[in-house]
Order: sequence, then structure tokens, then C-alpha cells
Amino acid sequence: MSKKRQKRALKNAIPFMLPSFLGMIVFSFLPIIISIAISFTNWNGLDKLSYKTLASNFVFLDNYKQILGTSEFWKVLGHTCYYIVLYIPMVLIMSLLIASILNKNMKGITAFRIMYYIPVLTSWVAASLIWKWVLSPQYGILNQLLGYIGISGPGWLTDKVWAMPAIVLASVWKDMGFYGLFLLSGLKAIDTGYYEAATVDGAGKMKPFFSITLPLLSSSMFFCIIMALINAFQLFPQVQIMTEGGPNGATQVMVERIYTYGFKYFKMGYASAYSWLLFVIIFILTLIQMKLQNKWVHYES
Repeated sequence: MSKKRQKRALKNAIPFMLPSFLGMIVFSFLPIIISIAISFTNWNGLDKLSYKTLASNFVFLDNYKQILGTSEFWKVLGHTCYYIVLYIPMVLIMSLLIASILNKNMKGITAFRIMYYIPVLTSWVAASLIWKWVLSPQYGILNQLLGYIGISGPGWLTDKVWAMPAIVLASVWKDMGFYGLFLLSGLKAIDTGYYEAATVDGAGKMKPFFSITLPLLSSSMFFCIIMALINAFQLFPQVQIMTEGGPNGATQVMVERIYTYGFKYFKMGYASAYSWLLFVIIFILTLIQMKLQNKWVHYES
């Protein structure tokens, strides 16, 4: 295509692109810029948001210094990392297990595909209330089932030790269908000829999984890890509904603190600074993963 045609095509496309472009500026870029500005102030979120208000409440880097200088930030970051260490391996293992089952041709597989994806479609409010009942120390079905085999179940959401694992359990149940769908698409893309060749060479049942499936599925796994990491750092609705950050702050996480400071204590500047620190952490970890992907991610040519 000649340069004249390219320019003409661009001019013709501008009227169609303009609404989306304006929407992106108004609803994405502008709020980002405003939130950065708010993070340098002690605006309470109640006064009218204006240049004059922000200028009169300007504190520059005081919010960031205060957050990083408190033990609460590091404790909350530790809780979030603890959740990530439990959540990501469990959700990937369960997602891979489900994807492997769905990849087989069995009777009733269509019904199972529908059932396993239902939790993904369920809102976190409904899912959290269900799990709050399931994990109830007195009336929960999980402790009743454990009682049948002679095990006295813990307090779960009321126990400092078990509260975070309980939230991880609920999160894995809800999210494994989402990641399982991506892993299933990755399994479908693997050429069955590799497995046939492995069978001819006398490979057992497990060796093809580690030598063929995992390497060829690494690109899908990498995507799921990135998404799961970002999702884990944004942990909030299940914590807010199931524990409200308790017991004794055992499940306080980054987004829960942002919500608390912004909408309970009306410290919007402080909450905005918290959110930007969270963004920096996620951004750095994502960059690290992007750099490390060449060492273990294999793309089939």
C-alpha cells in the first residue's frame, strides 16, 4: 500500500477511533493522572476535588515516607506474599488437573465442563458468603465432615493460623476454572504425534507429561502465572466479606488497606499512595518474570 493510501485510510479511520480514544482518555488516563496527584496530598475525599484543594493539602512524598516507615506496610505485604505462595501453586496444580481431565474423551465430559466453570461465573459476594458458611466452626459443613472421621476442625476464619489458608481455599475453588480454560486450550494445541512417538520409544505414563506436556504447555503456564500473580496482589472481596482483615489483622492485605484508609478513614491521599506502591511492586515482579521467561518458557515453532 502506498503512503498516500495509508494516510487516506488513517484519515477515514479517525472518526471511528475517536470515541474509543476519548473514552480511554476520560476513563483511564485522566483518573490515573488524578490519582498520582492525590497521592501527594492529604485530601480526605470529602472536600471538593479541585486544584485549589489539592494545592492546599499538598504534602509531596510524606504519604510514601509514612507508609514505608510503618511496620504495618511490611506486615501487610508479608500477608499478601504468604497468600501468593499458597495460592499460585495450588491454583496452577488444580487448573492443570482439571484441564487434563477435560482434555480426555469421556462420557459426560460436556456436563463436567459446565460444572467446573460455574464458580468462575459466580460473583465473589455470593461465593464468599457460601464459603463463610462452609468454613463456620460450629455450623460449617467442612468441620462436620472432618468430625465424621474423628478430626476436630479448626476455627478457620476465626483462627489466626488458618484464616489465610481458608481464603486461599475459597480463591482456588473460584479461579481454577478460569486458568483451567487457558491450560486446556494449550493442551489441545499439542500435537498428539509427540505422544505417539513417545509410546513407540517405550516411554511410561509419567515421562511424556514431564518431557512433552509441561515444556509445550509452558507458554500457557507463563500467562497463567502472570495473571494469577496480578490477581493475587489485588486480593480484596473475599477478605472483606469473609474476615474483614481479621482475626487480629491476620488477613490484612494491600487492597484491603487501600479500601480501609480511603473509604473508612477518609485518607484518600494516603490510600492513593498505597495503591501506587502496589502498582510498583506488581510492575517490578512482572518485569522480572518477563526477563526470566526465556529460561523456561518454550514456544513451539
